Amino acid sequence: MFEDIIRQLNDYLKEKEIPTEPEKRVYTVKEIREILQLGRNSIYKLIGENHFHSIKIGNHYRISKKSFDKWMDEQNRGAANE
Repeated sequence: MFEDIIRQLNDYLKEKEIPTEPEKRVYTVKEIREILQLGRNSIYKLIGENHFHSIKIGNHYRISKKSFDKWMDEQNRGAANE
């Protein structure tokens, strides 16, 4: 019975396109590496050149998803104009 209720709720959420997880707000360096297919040093260089907003927490950087996505859009627009 409980499983049926959970299944119905999940089906409803999918149908209404309601996210079941909070929206991601930051990327890790590893995630940026995977997106850009670049090495770690290249990512740290981009961070150091302030291409997108990042914060350092201890020894780890977190990159703002919003500013990274905006930067990526700008890169894609520039490539499309070439």
